Amino acid sequence: MGTLGGSHSVEIAASIETCFDIAADLPGAPRWQGAMKRVEVHETDADGRATLITTIADAKVKEIRTVLRFSYQPLGGMRWEQVKGDLKWLRGSWDFEDVGGLTRATYTMEGDPGRILGMLIRGPVEHSIRHHLVHLPAEGLKSEAESA
Repeated sequence: MGTLGGSHSVEIAASIETCFDIAADLPGAPRWQGAMKRVEVHETDADGRATLITTIADAKVKEIRTVLRFSYQPLGGMRWEQVKGDLKWLRGSWDFEDVGGLTRATYTMEGDPGRILGMLIRGPVEHSIRHHLVHLPAEGLKSEAESA
């Protein structure tokens, strides 16, 4: 199948600081992120932000377990990469930009589901899963930040 992923941007009526703080609160992400169901924090940085976590995510056709390593660029965004897990590889990011008093938040995720999972993800199912994994986190952050 190859890679699965994409990017989705939203403009949020909240500060970059608010958006970054919500996105960086990884234990709280299952509350608003859509596909993410559980988070277990294994390591944190000097600022108390999670740097190594295990997640369980609902990919619609299967729950996916991944161990992710995070790095942060405060107020600019954050990056992550799979250390191990059910996918062949996975990486993603949040990027934040001030656009005239609003924050443009861009969520990007790309990964290779591997041969077996890739066989389950074809045709219309692929589009639905891409929406579930890429659009819902950005829309969830918007909703969470604007209600904060």
